[in-house]
Amino acid sequence: MKFAGLQKTSLVDYPNRVASVLFTPGCNLRCPYCHNWRIVVDPKPPFLNEETALSILEARKKYVDAVVITGGEPTLHKELPKFLKKLKEKGFAVKLDTNGFFPDVLEECLQHVDYVALDVKTSLEKYPRLGAKDTAGFMRTAEMLKMGKVEYEFRTTVVPEFVAIEDVTRIGEIVKGAKIFALQQFVSGDTLDGEFELKPYTQKTFASIAKAFEDYTERLILRF
Repeated sequence: MKFAGLQKTSLVDYPNRVASVLFTPGCNLRCPYCHNWRIVVDPKPPFLNEETALSILEARKKYVDAVVITGGEPTLHKELPKFLKKLKEKGFAVKLDTNGFFPDVLEECLQHVDYVALDVKTSLEKYPRLGAKDTAGFMRTAEMLKMGKVEYEFRTTVVPEFVAIEDVTRIGEIVKGAKIFALQQFVSGDTLDGEFELKPYTQKTFASIAKAFEDYTERLILRF
């Protein structure tokens, strides 16, 4: 595998763990509010190869106990399961971030990960605005995680226009039954669509949307 970057230390990407974060290039979606758009639209070298990445992670084992694979969209890369297996063999806890559109690859990955974060970006009706032509794979992933044994969370960034109070019921049907559902505040600035300069919701509006989701999940987490 190749990687677009590595963050040596993160205290926020893996719940209750100190982690290193690897970023994979490329993505099947084109979310206008994406902040990692440079590695999505036109990823450019120098890339970090697998051997170098593993060497760096090994050298940092006294500082971190986990690795997060994010993107871009990691499951675009069919070699991902083999890389995750190597991380587990080296003793790391492994978390995978995904948009869920490649369930076959994800299914292979599940035996080599400890935690999965699935992005539920908006209602199914609005996914075409993100470049998705078919959401069947995404829905298969959602059900796979709900029925599986791997620890997971569903998470939604509360982006104005894409997550509004009128979207709660439709998004709620996707996440219904999830053990953990996290709502994250949108941060504006330096997004894929330069004209997408929406202001984040006020704390009051964010709270009202969050309250509307309470009945859909066992545990609701708010991240500001």
